Amino acid sequence: MTFWDHLDVLRASIMRCLVIVTALTIIAFIFKDEVFDIVMAPKEGHIRLINTGLATQFVTHVTVSIYTGLLAGLPYILYEVFRFISPALYNSEKRVVTWVVLSSYFLFMAGVAFNYFAVFPTTITFLGNYQVDTQIENLISLESYIDTLLIMSITLGLVFEIPILSWMLGKIGLVKKDMMREYRRHAIVAILIIAAMVTPTSDAFTLAIVSLPMILLYEFSILLVHK
Repeated sequence: MTFWDHLDVLRASIMRCLVIVTALTIIAFIFKDEVFDIVMAPKEGHIRLINTGLATQFVTHVTVSIYTGLLAGLPYILYEVFRFISPALYNSEKRVVTWVVLSSYFLFMAGVAFNYFAVFPTTITFLGNYQVDTQIENLISLESYIDTLLIMSITLGLVFEIPILSWMLGKIGLVKKDMMREYRRHAIVAILIIAAMVTPTSDAFTLAIVSLPMILLYEFSILLVHK
């Protein structure tokens, strides 16, 4: 195939992805109540959310629908990426790429789920009820709530990619198994610092809930690095 033929194939793949994501976004927009029941579930009933802008609720509705469409359409997007590059790969390379893509997707979704069920509820409860003075009432804006949920979900999703990143760095020789074992204590300290930043609560139980999966991911990464 010529360069322009490849460009036509790529354009067709992008258009199919846009159609799928747009369709899923519209579905999410229509099923607003069901989507926002899921989005609002992590907050407790006594935490009040307010709207401070005339168009903020509508913009939030559109934004959440788009992210929902992207998240739901991510498997198809990955499929189109693999379909585009697979003709240039050997069978052995196809197996490796398939493993990397599927593993990356499931690890990212695991990170998002971990944030949704464990980290974000704890964070919103602590920050939503934190007061420097009893005379100051917390009125959390809808925009702040959604932004925090999205940022933390993406952050934890990327953190859960550590095993894949370690495996890739090990393949090109930048990371060694012995080196990861040698710096295990440093890594644990770094993980505890990251966990404390992500969940600004003061109790050790919450810190352990957040940091333990990250430590297990690091240990699993050591197993994936061959040398």
